[in-house]
Amino acid sequence: MLQEGLHTSSSFSSTSSSSSPSSASSSSPSSFLSSHFVIPSTIKEVSGAVGTPSLLQGSQRVCSSHIAMAVTPSIKSDQGSSSQDGKGPSTLQSLPVTGSLFKDAIEDKVADLVGFLLLKYHTKELITKVEMLIVIKDYQDHFPVILSQASECLQLVFGIDVKELDPISHSYVLVNTLGLTYNGMLSDDQSVPKTGLLINILSVIFMDGNCSPEQNIWEVLSVMGLCAGRKHFIYGEPRELITKVWVQEGYLEYRQGANSDPARHEFLWGPRAHAETSKMKILELLAKINGTIPNAFPILYEDALRDEEKRSQARVAARASSRVRASGRVRATGRARARVTPNSFCRHK
Repeated sequence: MLQEGLHTSSSFSSTSSSSSPSSASSSSPSSFLSSHFVIPSTIKEVSGAVGTPSLLQGSQRVCSSHIAMAVTPSIKSDQGSSSQDGKGPSTLQSLPVTGSLFKDAIEDKVADLVGFLLLKYHTKELITKVEMLIVIKDYQDHFPVILSQASECLQLVFGIDVKELDPISHSYVLVNTLGLTYNGMLSDDQSVPKTGLLINILSVIFMDGNCSPEQNIWEVLSVMGLCAGRKHFIYGEPRELITKVWVQEGYLEYRQGANSDPARHEFLWGPRAHAETSKMKILELLAKINGTIPNAFPILYEDALRDEEKRSQARVAARASSRVRASGRVRATGRARARVTPNSFCRHK
């Protein structure tokens, strides 16, 4: 079941490294990503290099191995009860504000809040601060930190952004990251959004020079715990998802590489990915997660700028074409009206 899968996945070990932004251009994007991408239950174990963009860079600060609580139905019936693991309000409040016990308590509350927000996403309901405070009622003083970490976890793992609608009433809405409209949600209560994985794959392709060999994609996915032919507890069977579902949805292009013998395949962005998001948006997200700015990665930044220029030119051309068509319709209407005059009616009487 889902919960068992989460606990099983927690066996992944972490790796860590550091580098400067300048090293980003000298290292292979795919080799870096395959070493540093690890998705869900052990988010706190994920590590990365500040100098090389990774969607999960820094995510070891976000969620804990208790993320299992975030995607199990138990949250639905008990929205973040403070009695879990025997930790009542008095126990948590008595913990020192430093040390592993305090950190574990915060991480538990982050997992509780992630689970609650996933349920709200599933039901497409607005969220209020009051509701979230109820979920973490024994740790309300740390609400800003808990919400920040839960929001980052939702973005990195599930591709969901937490947006504040009204700062006065403190109401929030959940939307897909980067404007992508696909979430892959099923009707059952245990299904979760898959946009996070899609963003990861789009990032790999972008960092691989906009065309990623299939082998590179699977190297990254294998470190995430996703293998072809084996059902993943969150994403299902990945081969079908990335070579069929997302290809049919228009997010990915899956084609045989030119002059490849034996046949080898590669991935590119599909038309729907180009329409709904952009390289610059992907890079801005990478930079945000790495705590830097987009031009810290000069090669990717230049590529993203070229893409923005092409998009701008396409928009200008589309507007010009639209104006020409509109002008043509106006002239055609004017000519038709000119032919229908009062005198013409008189001649037919």
